[in-house]
Amino acid sequence: MTQTAQDGPATGREARGDSELAGSLGASRASLARRRSAGRAGLPPVPPRAQGPAHPSGGRTTQERLARRRRWQGLALVAAPVLVVVLFVGVPVVNAALFSLGFTGGLNQALADIGGDTVRGFSFAVYATLLGNATFLRDLVATLGVTALSTGLTVGLAVVVAVILRLRGGFLGKTLSVLAVVPIFVPVVIASWSILTFTDAQGFLRSLGAQFGLDVPVWGYTLVAVVFGSVWTSLPFAVLMIAGALQGTPDALVEAAKDAGASTWRVVWQVLLPMAATPLVIATTFTVIGVLGSFTVPYFTGPNAPTMLGVDISKYFQAYNRPQQSTAMAFIVFAFAAAASVFYLRSTVRSNAGELDEKRQEQQ
Repeated sequence: MTQTAQDGPATGREARGDSELAGSLGASRASLARRRSAGRAGLPPVPPRAQGPAHPSGGRTTQERLARRRRWQGLALVAAPVLVVVLFVGVPVVNAALFSLGFTGGLNQALADIGGDTVRGFSFAVYATLLGNATFLRDLVATLGVTALSTGLTVGLAVVVAVILRLRGGFLGKTLSVLAVVPIFVPVVIASWSILTFTDAQGFLRSLGAQFGLDVPVWGYTLVAVVFGSVWTSLPFAVLMIAGALQGTPDALVEAAKDAGASTWRVVWQVLLPMAATPLVIATTFTVIGVLGSFTVPYFTGPNAPTMLGVDISKYFQAYNRPQQSTAMAFIVFAFAAAASVFYLRSTVRSNAGELDEKRQEQQ
């Protein structure tokens, strides 16, 4: 009986083994039959079904491969413009910065040899000399003053035109918007000459004032004419930016504020302008940068002294043959422009972050 109990499991295992062997032989015969039938039909044999997991450990799914391919495609698209910026903007900027700090070898060798008052060896002597020069400081103050006044007038006029176009519209709003955008189609050189003929001693304003016995001041070849020209060239962009933002403000907000008893002044200050905060910062930043580095307007309409730094940079490089000093001036202007761009970058980052948060909330 004990022997029968011991032989029972062995007999069961043998039976299971025979059944598994029979199943494998049956599957093999079926696969062979399918291949033969496919061969008779002139078709390639059907490969056997692969065994094992569909996605082995360490492999990538189709979605992962597509995502990786998209990332590489995006990098390939961005690589070309980034390479152009690095080669034609980044490398010259770094080379010029080194030249202003006294590195006169390599690509700067030719300028160092032909330029006057060249400082050799790493130092801030060029910047120290400029900042200790009374003429340069006077021109720097004039540049910053013209920039601040021109930016204030440009943004103020742009806000007035945009608010009238948003709240009133009609003939007045359309006329102001058209007049504000016209300077885009007038070349800066022609506009500068026109401003000069209006504000010169023999210009239109003086002649018109003389008809009525008025002594109109001469603004030609003064910083006032430079401010006029800067506002003329900067106003169209500011109007387009601010007017576009105000036009996008929902009517429901304006109507709700009016229903709550808000005056037009409060609607402008507490509803419209906060909604256009980012375009206001963008318009202000680009106006500051444009006026800081302007050359044509101050060259045609400005005085010989004080002059804007854009004109000084050209004079030091061409007339005075002092390329190292002109390069240092350019980096001083760049420093002020970079300081102004900080506000633009902060505003843009906050705006983009807010939009991303809204999209995530909508998806959730």
